[in-house]
Amino acid sequence: MPAHASPADLYRHSLRLLLDKDIPAWVGLWAEHGVMEFPFAPPGWPERLEGRAAIADYMRPYPDHIDLRDFPELRIHQTTDPGTIVAEMRGVGRMVETGEPFDMTYIAVVSARDGRLISYRDYWNPLAVPAPAADFARNDAR
Repeated sequence: MPAHASPADLYRHSLRLLLDKDIPAWVGLWAEHGVMEFPFAPPGWPERLEGRAAIADYMRPYPDHIDLRDFPELRIHQTTDPGTIVAEMRGVGRMVETGEPFDMTYIAVVSARDGRLISYRDYWNPLAVPAPAADFARNDAR
């Protein structure tokens, strides 16, 4: 991804990498000291991941638990800060372990600088997560 990519373009590219299950490339979009936050994380789940290495550790097993197939209904909103966007979307696919459907609605506040993700606040609903995905998020808490 070119260093001059807009935050919206960078985010769209990150979603394509998640659909391709290319977690190393997805992690490669992050600045070394990037921060990923989960403001609605219940007790025992990670609330904050600091640094590319922590984000990589957390995301590495993601495709083993959730087989994402699409992000329909993606809407990206520009903010007054040119480096920050707000994304609304659904992630749909299936749970790898059970084959059951996965359908989650997300809102994310994403900031980028110099073509890299620097901050990602993921406002997802952990109460709506199927059990195998919940185990993934909870067990890999760092």
